Formats: sequence, C-alpha cells, structure tokens
Amino acid sequence: MITKLAPQDPRTLYPVPPFDIQPQEAPGRESEVRPEADHGEATYQGSQKLIDRVAIITGGDSGIGRAVALAFAREGADVVISYLSENDDAAQTQRLVEESGRGALAISGDIGDPNHCRNVIEAAISKFGRLDFLINNAAYQMTHSDIQEFSPDELERTFRTNLFSMFYLTQEAVKHMTPGSVIINTASVQAYQPSHNLLAYAASKGAIVNFTKALSAQLIENGIRVNAVAPGPVWTPLIPSTMPNEKVKSFGADSPMKRPAQPAELAPVYVFLASPEASYVTGMVYGVTGGEPID
Repeated sequence: MITKLAPQDPRTLYPVPPFDIQPQEAPGRESEVRPEADHGEATYQGSQKLIDRVAIITGGDSGIGRAVALAFAREGADVVISYLSENDDAAQTQRLVEESGRGALAISGDIGDPNHCRNVIEAAISKFGRLDFLINNAAYQMTHSDIQEFSPDELERTFRTNLFSMFYLTQEAVKHMTPGSVIINTASVQAYQPSHNLLAYAASKGAIVNFTKALSAQLIENGIRVNAVAPGPVWTPLIPSTMPNEKVKSFGADSPMKRPAQPAELAPVYVFLASPEASYVTGMVYGVTGGEPID
C-alpha cells in the first residue's frame, strides 16, 4: 500500500515574524540565529543526482551556502566550503557533509582577494582532482538610509565580495572545468525590486544578473552552463548582523507569503540547475521569492 503524504501549506510551514531582536556583528554566526534556520538537516533526501562530482560553494559555512552544501553532499557530491572567518559554522557544515558520506574541505579567507580565490581553486583540485560545480554564493550587505553614509571602503568591500570574487573564482575555475560543468551565481530579488536602504547590495546583485547572462553566452561553446538563483528574503545570519533591529523583527513580513524563506527551500533549485535534468538550461535567473515577481 502506498502512503500518501498530505501537501504542506507554505503559509504555516516555517516561523513567521515577529522575530526576537538578536544583535550580531557582521558577517554573523549561524549558531546565534533565533529561531534556528532550517538547512534541510532533517528533511533533504538525495537521489544521487550529483554522484562523485565536486563543488566549491562560497559562503558555505551558513545560510543558503550550508543548505546547498548539505543537499549536494546528499546527492553524492564532494564539497569545498569557502568562508570568511566563521570557523565554528564552517566546521558544522563540514560535519554535515561528512556525515552524508562525502568528502569535505573548509577554506577560510577573503574571496575579494584574487590570490585567495586562486588558492581555493587549487586546493579543490589538489584534494579532489576535479571541479564540476562553482557556486558563487557569498555576499556582504549593510543597510543605509542615505547615500552619503556609504564610505569608499564599504562600497569596495560590497562589490569585491559580491561581484569581483565571481570574476576571480570563475577565471581560475574554468581552467579545470570540462563540458558538463556548471556555474551557479546567487543573485537576488533586489536586482529587480531594489530596496532603497540596500543601495550598494542591490546594485551588486543587478550586476550579477548581467554577469550571469554574459558569462553563459561566453562559456556555452565550452559546454559549461551558467545560471543564477534570485532569492527573496531568506533567514540567514546576514540578516541580524547587517540590518536594524526593527527590520530584523519584521523580516520577510512584507513578502507575499508573509515570511522569509528558509535556506532549505532554496537548495533544491541549486541541485536542479547543477543536475543533468537542467542540461538545456543556461543564462537563466530562477526566482525563489515567495511570490515577488522578478522581471
């Protein structure tokens, strides 16, 4: 007898605002986020879609990156976790990958530095002997109500982390990628519906959409597919560590679903785009926004 599962109502699946005030320093710690985020630890079941492939995931210590690392591992991939300095969070992601029966390597450092990006790629090749997936996911943001509040240093950090790193990592990665490899960039609904207080972040995400489309056209003859995922509000450490307390408390409440996404709700889209099931998909931006249109 086949047991039929009742469909889950997305309106009641996860916690909704108001959330507790939880001040953190950027880039934030997953272990301090309340309520705890769901990365698919108890729910994601793989089906060997990415068996014996190798992925680099930037920002893989927490948030969307952790959820993608876990999902890729349960689909059979080995994972390189690139992160800034959140050692405890990275160690937890590494444990999740290894408990899924796959190899893991965690590398700390600033992906805004081209030399570090080269080291990440070289370490992946040295450890696993190949590179199939580059997931450009790490990001930095700060909120400001006035353009005058953006310092040159902050602007440079935002674009180096969010955009320049994609150039640096891709330049090194494609030297080792073979036909069938995939690059997935994390864009944002902010590229299409920018918030005035996320001016620099939104601008960088708009550039990522452009970068994705142009890069896909450049690499299509190499047999490398390039796509992007554009999330809406997602409950990650970036939120309490970079937004005002009142914004944190009501985060996601103004989305059509009246709540933020959990990282676990993003990971299956990355898996799909990496898998052979998406073999005819390139140059696309997939919105995971809870109903907010991207156009």
